[in-house]
Amino acid sequence: MAYDESIAIFGDWFYIHFIENPGMAFGMQFGGDWGKLVLSVFRIAAVIGIGWYLNKQIKLKAPVGLIISISLILSGAIGNIIDSAFYGLIFNESTPWETATMFPAEGGYGSFLHGKVVDMLYFPMVNGTFPSWFPIWGGEYFQFFRPVFNIADTAISTGVGMIIVFQKRYFMHEKVVAEKTKKETTTEG
Repeated sequence: MAYDESIAIFGDWFYIHFIENPGMAFGMQFGGDWGKLVLSVFRIAAVIGIGWYLNKQIKLKAPVGLIISISLILSGAIGNIIDSAFYGLIFNESTPWETATMFPAEGGYGSFLHGKVVDMLYFPMVNGTFPSWFPIWGGEYFQFFRPVFNIADTAISTGVGMIIVFQKRYFMHEKVVAEKTKKETTTEG
């Protein structure tokens, strides 16, 4: 697909829409090339930390839902790192008029850890104009769910959402372990 090209899947509310995200989730970015490098190194450090935490939770026999949530976050982060690390090395720049070429003779558009992340899922569910009486944005166009994202972003968001919704259930085991440890230390003393 050419850059910014769309294919309608379900009417006007779900498209495959090809863009290359140069920054973080939902296209946010900071600091140019140095910011991209810092973001990539942070992602790698976060994956190492999440992997360590996942391993610890498995050993503690944490609830299956927590293990699944952390695994979703970890796999999504790894997917985005792979895109960021290698996509710029493998493909040349995409444009609205030309599709990217894999392994171009002149090399890719970016160096290691400076690639863009491919986003392609687009759900513009509601389009309209705010009523004129609406504070601040009255009369302005709006679109509900504007971000274009990828499967890795979906995995991360789903994992985080599951942890937020089920946090009491997921972290009850830590409370039980803490109480057991407290009880053991008071009986020994």
